[in-house]
Amino acid sequence: MDQYRIAVIVGSLRKDSFNRQLANAIIRLAPPEFTFSHIEIGDLPLYNQDDDEHQAEPVIRMKRAVNEADGLLFVIPEYNRSIPGVLKNALDHGSRPYGQNVWAGKPAGVLGASPGNTGTAMAQQHLRNILSFLDIPTQNQPEAYVQVREGLFDEQGEIGEGSRPYLQNWMDHFVEWVKAGVWLRSRTT
Repeated sequence: MDQYRIAVIVGSLRKDSFNRQLANAIIRLAPPEFTFSHIEIGDLPLYNQDDDEHQAEPVIRMKRAVNEADGLLFVIPEYNRSIPGVLKNALDHGSRPYGQNVWAGKPAGVLGASPGNTGTAMAQQHLRNILSFLDIPTQNQPEAYVQVREGLFDEQGEIGEGSRPYLQNWMDHFVEWVKAGVWLRSRTT
């Protein structure tokens, strides 16, 4: 495969969120054959099974973008020791109606940033539980519970020198994970 298309799902709606900054910075560590598209989830209506037959345009748009992706990158904050509601809403929309799960089989990576000492460890674990049920094979190692502190990002918004080796290693593993997942999917479909 010459190009790998990755859907980026940021679990924060805040314009200047640390996780949006992290998503924008870490994708610059990927090789040129990887392209990344941010998926808008903030305009999705609350999931309601009654709407499965007539899904709103933002839901259709999101599902189309996920369908076109070869892999998924979740960059999430931690809200009250779990995932943000907006992210859970997007996951629910993408998995419905029953039997039409657009997430299934897409190799994924999960990371997140927070000023707290444990980063986004609890949120990531909760998300991994959901992704497992949705049949999303998720990179397990290395984990990336990024603590936001001075030097994480440089003046240009790139990953700072002190964090670059660790996050480059994470991205290198993610690249291999996606390539292996795409190869496996091509053999089973």
